[in-house]
Amino acid sequence: MAGSGQDRKRAGAHSAEPAGGTAVHTPQACSTVDIGMTRVFGLLGKRWTGLIVAALMQGPVHFSDLRRAIPGISERMLSDRLSELGTVGLVVRQVDEGPPLRVSYRLTEAGSALKPSLDELGGWAAKYLGAEGGTCPEEFRK
Repeated sequence: MAGSGQDRKRAGAHSAEPAGGTAVHTPQACSTVDIGMTRVFGLLGKRWTGLIVAALMQGPVHFSDLRRAIPGISERMLSDRLSELGTVGLVVRQVDEGPPLRVSYRLTEAGSALKPSLDELGGWAAKYLGAEGGTCPEEFRK
């Protein structure tokens, strides 16, 4: 049997799928955050993760260069975040044969597919967070 009764109960609170396969949404479902958004921000919302992905958008980057590109991140944190991104399939670790032996990282197809979204977020930040110390300008607070 797929899923527990509690899982089905939780799923049923959000939508019901009749025999035809089309989901019927309840008012509760329309007022809760989509599971996809929850998963995206659970991953990319972690400190440093979005910056790492953004830094890798230009192509493969050696670990030391990546660390320099992200001021304030420790080697340990960078390593941990790169491992997480590798585990979910957004980043690939490559060993560049030496001498000297160097490690670089690159985005997978799935990781590169984030580019349009990150570009949009960058444009939004430039417009709405601009040069006013990271606060929304008064003209947009209506």
